[in-house]
Parts: sequence; structure tokens; C-alpha cells
Amino acid sequence: MGEKEISQAVISRLPRYYRYLGMLKDKKVERISSRELSQMMNVTASQIRQDLNNFGGFGHQGYGYNVELLYSEIANILGLSRQHNLILVGAGNLGKALAGYVNFERRGFYMRGIFDIDPFLYGKKIRDIPIMPIDEIEDFIKNNEIDIAVICIPATASTKVVERIVACGIKAIWNFSHVDLDVSDDVSVENVHLSDSLMRLSYAMKSKRDRQESKGN
Repeated sequence: MGEKEISQAVISRLPRYYRYLGMLKDKKVERISSRELSQMMNVTASQIRQDLNNFGGFGHQGYGYNVELLYSEIANILGLSRQHNLILVGAGNLGKALAGYVNFERRGFYMRGIFDIDPFLYGKKIRDIPIMPIDEIEDFIKNNEIDIAVICIPATASTKVVERIVACGIKAIWNFSHVDLDVSDDVSVENVHLSDSLMRLSYAMKSKRDRQESKGN
């Protein structure tokens, strides 16, 4: 019997569960019911139970969920029980902000190398990590057990760079360039288009204004 396929919608909600459980854990909360969690997250209790039942449930009727246990189990499901080594390609404003974000390390993601094409940046450091020439990226990947590449370069340059790092064995890419990367099926890509988020926010504001205006007519 094959492994049960979990929908992307369920997977996309797991990090949010993990984040809220982490906050509860920090507050020393030992257990929580699906109803209480639903009130915090604005998700129905039924949805929470259905999502978690995909992985075994973890709850007990009349008791709820053990916060620390569920936090640990979701970490295992998300692959957070092991350390991940990252490299960053592109030390512009966005790249610098990502490299300096310390909360990644709390989740087990460690920035190991930073690369750019600008000679003016070589040797400068972000959180004690020196910026290196892009020509050194292949040797660095091979010698440092890198799992994930973070791409923060223009779309015109990203395709060739991605081809180089994939050839070195990189199997996961966090892509902030303005192009959806075309890679083989064995490479996982998470495309992050910040302008898309702003446009969705713009749509939400417009929709609210339109509803308010229609009520006023």
C-alpha cells in the first residue's frame, strides 16, 4: 500500500500550526484543545482535527493536544528535526535582510555562505559571514554539505546560476527572483514573489472599499 498523499493545502497550514504551538510552548502551556487552538488561529476546530488526522491525530478526546509533543511531531513532519545548511546568492538589500534574520537558526536553518558578482562586496561580512565571488560557489557547495540555495538575484541571471548549483547537487531552492524557475522534478522550489503579496493585499483593500461603497449607494 502506497504512502498517503497529503494535499498542499494541508502542508501549507502546518508551519502556522507550528508557529502557534511554539508560542504556546514559550508560555509554558501544556495542553490545548482544538477549539481553543481554533480561536487563536481563526481556523475551525474541525479543520485542525482533519489536518492533524492526516498524520495520526495526536490528540485525545477530553484532553486535547499535548503542546510540546504536537510541536515536536510537526517539527518532524516538516523536516525540522535536522539541521539545514543554506547559501545565499545575491547580497543586495533583500539578500542582506534574509542573511541577517536570526530566527531562521531557531528553526534549524543556518546560513553558511553568501555569494555575489560585485567585487566591491567581496570580503565584507553579514553576521560574520564573508561575501564571496560567485565563481567560488561550486567548490563551496561541494565542501560544506549545503542543502538549500536562497536566490536573490535578477531574473536575467537566475536561470544560469540555478543550473550551476543544481549541477552541484542542490535539491532545494528558495527563489526570490522575479521568475518561476524551471528545474527537474527532483529539485524542490519555493517561489516567493513579494510583489504578488502586495497585489493580493491591494485586491483585498479594493474589495473592502467596493463593498463599503455598494452599501452606501
